[in-house]
Amino acid sequence: MSDSMDQTRRDAIKAAAVGVLGALGAGTVRAEEKGPAKIKGNIKQSVCRWCYGKIPLDQFAAEVKRMGFKSIDLLTPDEFLKIKATGLTCAMVTGISSIEKCLNRKEEHERCEATARKLIDFAAAEGLPSVICFSGNRKGMPDDEGLENCATGIKRFIAYAEEKKVNIVMELLNSRVNHPDYMCDHTDWGVKLCKKVGSERFKLLYDIYHMQIMEGNVIETIKANKDYIAHYHTGGVPGRAEIDETQELNYPAIMKAILETGYQGYVAQEFIPKRDPLVSLEQSFKICDV
Repeated sequence: MSDSMDQTRRDAIKAAAVGVLGALGAGTVRAEEKGPAKIKGNIKQSVCRWCYGKIPLDQFAAEVKRMGFKSIDLLTPDEFLKIKATGLTCAMVTGISSIEKCLNRKEEHERCEATARKLIDFAAAEGLPSVICFSGNRKGMPDDEGLENCATGIKRFIAYAEEKKVNIVMELLNSRVNHPDYMCDHTDWGVKLCKKVGSERFKLLYDIYHMQIMEGNVIETIKANKDYIAHYHTGGVPGRAEIDETQELNYPAIMKAILETGYQGYVAQEFIPKRDPLVSLEQSFKICDV
């Protein structure tokens, strides 16, 4: 190839590149002129406060409301009152007891009941839908014994929750990575507990991150157990990071499956951002806005 032909080829490639970039730039300008993308809002989204604890609560509330979130999860009563004026709700109030030491121990029942009744009163007065609870760790206890103990403990206050129209929701957590020895670590065990309690006001918090680690088969499990799920949490697997293309779960497909079950509750983002936290959070809101 002659020098003149080579130069001509380079000039042509350069001109084509400039044309493509110009077209992309024009497209970007046109998109920006349209303003922000319209929120579909088919999924009511919440976000777990603890993942963003370094951001002052008032600032955080303003940012998530701007993004389109309707709620902040896992607030204490005092924290909720601080953000109440923003119009955000708290879809899941914390917390009847700790993850490790809760309802599978009979000696914890009196304390759990007293705390539960106070939180139920608060949730009812503020129009908040749900209060979280946990099974506790096994510490050598057989799962069937823990099931009986949890049911006995919940029955001490579930009629009160029914009267006040507040949900008591037990979270499913993984015992392989994050919460070793936690008892409510499989959907089947949680569903058995729901059936034993026998109340529409006691259901499960299906944490998609945790159950992917323990069980997989997320969409089919959600469909099969939709009547026992009152709340969802997200998170990227592996690493509990952003829920984007860097991980193994297809969140748009999962959100569509949740909608197909007729679910009307909240889905809360609960991942630990590895990048700019608010940028990652807004991206995740869009991913789940199906």
